[in-house]
Amino acid sequence: MSPHHLPKPSMGILHANHGARKFRLTRHVPSGELGFFVKHFWIVSWDITGQEPYRQEIVPNPCANLVVEKGKTFVYAPTKAKYSYLLQGKGCVFGAKFKPGGYYPFVQRPISELAEQPVHVHDVFGVDALTLESSILTQTDEGQMVEIAERLLSRRLPQRDDNIILINQIVERILADRAITRVEQICKLFSLNIRKLQRLFDQYVGVSPKWVIKLYRLQNAAEAMDHGHSSDLLRLSLDLGYYDQSHFIKDFKALIGTTPDEYVRQINVK
Repeated sequence: MSPHHLPKPSMGILHANHGARKFRLTRHVPSGELGFFVKHFWIVSWDITGQEPYRQEIVPNPCANLVVEKGKTFVYAPTKAKYSYLLQGKGCVFGAKFKPGGYYPFVQRPISELAEQPVHVHDVFGVDALTLESSILTQTDEGQMVEIAERLLSRRLPQRDDNIILINQIVERILADRAITRVEQICKLFSLNIRKLQRLFDQYVGVSPKWVIKLYRLQNAAEAMDHGHSSDLLRLSLDLGYYDQSHFIKDFKALIGTTPDEYVRQINVK
């Protein structure tokens, strides 16, 4: 089996153009039934030996991740906070990104309860973290890395859950339609009671639909800036559904850590 490689850029990597000069990111399509639960496998590798360490900042997304990294192998639920990773020397990290809601059937616990504490892989998949690290991270062929991970996940494969289909339809609609700015619009589009929608996201995704709407608007903003489409920040904020630029600036700074103007300046000096 040779997984199909996904060349498209990963959303959420801040200052992605500069980061691409420091590390290599590949993504691989899962095979068979795993594709119902897993969005893709990802591999980040780098060799900046002799260079200054590089800190890559990443904004969150509504997906859980199984992360295989030397001494830090866990399953991480979605978080609301931006996080960063310090690249130094030479290394590799392997991950399986579950679809929104796709991790819940493996654990059968509300994902919102797992946000503060990563879960040991043994508790979910019955394998020791050190064993997993030695079997995956010692491989030089990415296809073999993916095959090992697929065998692991497939041993504990749960039954399909139709709620995952609904959740992904909702998340994809939010991502594709910038006119969606309120949870009530989602309720109307999908004929859902607002409390049922909120309970569904709390249980399966771990973050609220309101937060997902805000997240993707701000990710779109950062991505537009990274690609040089930010000469008119007022126009950008309006395009993203913000009718008050100060509200856009406040939200952007809360998630990204800088104002939009500061973010653009950082792009220009990197």
